[in-house]
Amino acid sequence: MTITLFAFTDSGRRLREHLASLLIPRGHRVLPAAPGSLAEGAARAFREGDALVFIGACGIALRAVAPLVASKDRDPAVVVIDETARWVISLLSGHLGGANDLTREIAVLLGGEAVITTATDLRGLFAVDCWAKQHNLAIDSLEKAKEVSARILAGEEIPLYSDYPISGPVPRGIRMTADREGPFGIAVSLYRKNDAWLRLVPRCLYLGIGCRKGAGEEALLAAVEAALDRRRLDAAGIAGVGTVDLKAEEPALVRLCEKRGWPLQAFSPARLMELTGETAFASSEFVRTVTGADNVCERAAVLASGEGRLCLEKFARSGVTVAAAEGEAILRFDGEAL
Repeated sequence: MTITLFAFTDSGRRLREHLASLLIPRGHRVLPAAPGSLAEGAARAFREGDALVFIGACGIALRAVAPLVASKDRDPAVVVIDETARWVISLLSGHLGGANDLTREIAVLLGGEAVITTATDLRGLFAVDCWAKQHNLAIDSLEKAKEVSARILAGEEIPLYSDYPISGPVPRGIRMTADREGPFGIAVSLYRKNDAWLRLVPRCLYLGIGCRKGAGEEALLAAVEAALDRRRLDAAGIAGVGTVDLKAEEPALVRLCEKRGWPLQAFSPARLMELTGETAFASSEFVRTVTGADNVCERAAVLASGEGRLCLEKFARSGVTVAAAEGEAILRFDGEAL
């Protein structure tokens, strides 16, 4: 987590240095506030970092971040600490931004009291947005997530269906169900379905992409979208892309992956052809002649996923081939992210 620390007095600055010395060994990247005005420093930290920690009054923090607040799925964590380190307050983006967890962590490090005001935390109920963040699940609708929380706070038990096993005791506020029948619930799935349920999408889908030389970025994206639609797979679940090393620097493919934030892995033809097992890959002598492997997209998808399950067979359009494989998704209810 990249954390920017703000302090305004000598005692605040001493606490800032002490806190930085405690956070850095725990793997956090800690930055001082940028030179210039508080408004400029806050704007930069809001734009580039994961968390802003203000050592001082809540009012100072509120005035600094108020013009910057956009939405709960994009805002970074904002935490306030008083200069005596007695109170550590989660001010903004408690769940998705991680402010509640950071508040608790800092309170333990400084021997202070964590102040958490989110209702589900106070009542020990299931917080769907927090659980999704911990387990790298994309939330398909923030409005539905709000409805889940509202219903749980009102005393309802929300059904939860998952395509993946979930270990640990089921928390208060939800009940597990073996199907997605019913007017409303939570579904953990890569697959889109036209219903009113909130869907949490595991980021464990890996694409395999092959293309002819000089393929355009629009053609690549159109092929990917059409291929995913064929199986009603959600693009929010894409965790990476695999291809053959011959295509590792194909300009359109590189640009597409960079824009979408998809890590690109390239495999040698020999490595692609090493794959054996139950999966029956499509085979093309033409592709073998050009690339050295009889199939790029299916084999690359499976390799990129850690040899997971092929869930979308070769799809071809306009000189582009796309396949997808499903990697592992480890889910649990004990509050720990794996």
